[in-house]
Amino acid sequence: MGQSYRELIAWQKAMDFVMEIYAITKTFPRDEVYALAGQLRKAAVFVPTNIAEGQARYSAQEFHFFLGRARGSLVEAETELLIARTSAM
Repeated sequence: MGQSYRELIAWQKAMDFVMEIYAITKTFPRDEVYALAGQLRKAAVFVPTNIAEGQARYSAQEFHFFLGRARGSLVEAETELLIARTSAM
Protein backbone atom coordinates (compact mmCIF):
# COMPACT_ATOMS: atom_id res chain seq x y z
CA MET A 1 0.00 0.00 0.00
CA GLY A 2 2.97 2.32 -0.15
CA GLN A 3 4.02 4.25 2.92
CA SER A 4 4.66 2.79 6.35
CA TYR A 5 1.81 2.79 8.83
CA ARG A 6 4.01 4.97 11.05
CA GLU A 7 3.75 7.74 8.46
CA LEU A 8 -0.06 7.75 8.56
CA ILE A 9 -1.41 10.77 10.44
CA ALA A 10 -4.37 8.70 11.66
CA TRP A 11 -2.00 6.15 13.23
CA GLN A 12 0.09 8.91 14.86
CA LYS A 13 -2.99 10.57 16.34
CA ALA A 14 -4.31 7.19 17.48
CA MET A 15 -1.03 6.55 19.31
CA ASP A 16 -1.37 9.94 21.03
CA PHE A 17 -4.92 8.94 21.98
CA VAL A 18 -3.65 5.71 23.57
CA MET A 19 -1.12 7.65 25.66
CA GLU A 20 -3.86 10.03 26.82
CA ILE A 21 -6.15 7.13 27.74
CA TYR A 22 -3.39 5.47 29.77
CA ALA A 23 -2.78 8.74 31.62
CA ILE A 24 -6.49 9.23 32.30
CA THR A 25 -7.10 5.67 33.47
CA LYS A 26 -4.24 5.93 35.97
CA THR A 27 -6.50 8.31 37.87
CA PHE A 28 -9.41 5.83 38.02
CA PRO A 29 -10.27 4.29 41.40
CA ARG A 30 -8.56 0.99 42.20
CA ASP A 31 -11.77 -1.00 41.83
CA GLU A 32 -12.05 0.18 38.21
CA VAL A 33 -8.55 -0.87 37.12
CA TYR A 34 -9.67 -4.24 35.76
CA ALA A 35 -13.19 -3.15 34.84
CA LEU A 36 -13.83 0.06 32.93
CA ALA A 37 -10.18 1.16 32.83
CA GLY A 38 -9.11 -2.15 31.32
CA GLN A 39 -11.86 -2.07 28.71
CA LEU A 40 -11.05 1.52 27.84
CA ARG A 41 -7.36 0.79 27.42
CA LYS A 42 -8.10 -2.25 25.28
CA ALA A 43 -10.42 -0.28 22.98
CA ALA A 44 -7.88 2.55 22.67
CA VAL A 45 -5.03 0.16 21.83
CA PHE A 46 -7.11 -1.47 19.08
CA VAL A 47 -7.42 1.84 17.21
CA PRO A 48 -3.76 2.20 16.08
CA THR A 49 -3.37 -1.58 15.97
CA ASN A 50 -6.11 -1.95 13.37
CA ILE A 51 -4.84 1.02 11.37
CA ALA A 52 -1.38 -0.56 11.23
CA GLU A 53 -2.71 -4.00 10.37
CA GLY A 54 -4.93 -2.63 7.64
CA GLN A 55 -2.11 -0.64 6.07
CA ALA A 56 -0.02 -3.81 5.92
CA ARG A 57 -2.67 -5.64 3.90
CA TYR A 58 -2.50 -6.08 0.15
CA SER A 59 -5.63 -4.32 -1.01
CA ALA A 60 -7.50 -1.09 -0.42
CA GLN A 61 -10.59 -3.15 0.41
CA GLU A 62 -8.75 -4.89 3.27
CA PHE A 63 -7.37 -1.56 4.47
CA HIS A 64 -10.87 -0.10 4.59
CA PHE A 65 -12.11 -3.13 6.52
CA PHE A 66 -9.49 -2.57 9.22
CA LEU A 67 -10.16 1.17 9.27
CA GLY A 68 -13.77 0.26 10.02
CA ARG A 69 -12.63 -1.90 12.91
CA ALA A 70 -10.46 0.97 14.20
CA ARG A 71 -13.46 3.30 14.02
CA GLY A 72 -15.54 0.78 15.95
CA SER A 73 -12.91 0.66 18.69
CA LEU A 74 -12.81 4.44 18.77
CA VAL A 75 -16.58 4.62 19.28
CA GLU A 76 -16.29 1.96 21.99
CA ALA A 77 -13.66 4.05 23.78
CA GLU A 78 -15.81 7.16 23.44
CA THR A 79 -18.76 5.32 25.00
CA GLU A 80 -16.60 4.10 27.88
CA LEU A 81 -15.31 7.64 28.48
CA LEU A 82 -18.90 8.86 28.64
CA ILE A 83 -19.74 6.14 31.15
CA ALA A 84 -16.72 7.10 33.26
CA ARG A 85 -17.71 10.76 33.19
CA THR A 86 -21.34 10.02 33.98
CA SER A 87 -20.51 7.72 36.88
CA ALA A 88 -18.33 10.51 38.33
CA MET A 89 -15.48 8.33 39.42
